[in-house]
Amino acid sequence: MDHLHWMRLALDEARRAAEHGDVPIGAVAVLESRVIAQAHNRREIDGDPTAHAELLAIRAASHVIGHWRLENVTLYCTLEPCAMCAGAMVLARLPHLVFGTIDPKAGAGGSVIDLLHHPQLNHHVEVESGVLAEECAAAIRQFFAGLRAEGQK
Repeated sequence: MDHLHWMRLALDEARRAAEHGDVPIGAVAVLESRVIAQAHNRREIDGDPTAHAELLAIRAASHVIGHWRLENVTLYCTLEPCAMCAGAMVLARLPHLVFGTIDPKAGAGGSVIDLLHHPQLNHHVEVESGVLAEECAAAIRQFFAGLRAEGQK
């Protein structure tokens, strides 16, 4: 599996989020070496606090395969998932997550908390991190630097 290829697609999705004022986070769901879903953050444009790239990609992937269990799917995300997204991954029985950079403020894939490997949950997600980490982190840094330059948060 070519993690770099799929993460570059997730970075392309992240750029789409920034184009409409959302934090540049992208996600790509891959099954049997083909993309079955891709998404980017849409919280601002949709006015929906749950419109994270990961959740949108999980929903789309479930629709494509016709089932809520994402067996044999690998999800590529530019940022470590938050608690909401990590919980959705566990509930969807996602077997494999590859993410770019950690989220030191809200990461739930091992940096702040680790819902993906919590011993009391009935499913654990195999995690690989650090794929194109600098590029993923740079996209987020540049986005927030732009907001600060405009006088926003």
